[in-house]
Amino acid sequence: MIQGNAVLNKAGLHQADASGDLKIRLRAPRDTDGSRVWALIEATPALDSNSLYANLLQCSDFADTCTIAERDGEVVGWMSGYVPPAQPDTLFVWQVCVSDEARGQGLGKRLIADALARVGNAKLTQVSCTITGDNEASWALFGSVAKALNAQLQRAERFDRDSHFAGEHASEFAVSIGPIQRDRVASLAAA
Repeated sequence: MIQGNAVLNKAGLHQADASGDLKIRLRAPRDTDGSRVWALIEATPALDSNSLYANLLQCSDFADTCTIAERDGEVVGWMSGYVPPAQPDTLFVWQVCVSDEARGQGLGKRLIADALARVGNAKLTQVSCTITGDNEASWALFGSVAKALNAQLQRAERFDRDSHFAGEHASEFAVSIGPIQRDRVASLAAA
């Protein structure tokens, strides 16, 4: 489900910090980003692969609820999400991926915060996802998101290993964070 972290550059420019490192720029994806997102996910063995076409659709048809992170023109982070038709107040986070070199800087939370902060997503009051029981990185990320948003995190089994995955994948637990206090979204980006 997840991997990673970085710096939110509010100006949206590639600027160097005091150490000379380029800051990470977050933005909504474009259709031309699909293959670069796919390559990032393929280079992260802990994540389930998607087809290149699925990532292309995420970058085009679901761009409003996805976030890409770039440093010096290279994709170093990705968050795919969508609003489930039956839950128009919820951002379902499908995948969070951060490259090895961008990890440990809080980028996972910033990717989610960027999508939540967009004007078109102001109606969103819940964040949800599914996580396997042993995915410590994802549990830490979403626990941190809930804390930064001052919201409750609820967990319940959603997809059973045997009933849904024919024994081929670990059970997935539904995670729900909310209600989101909109004034806390900015603090999520800074947390």
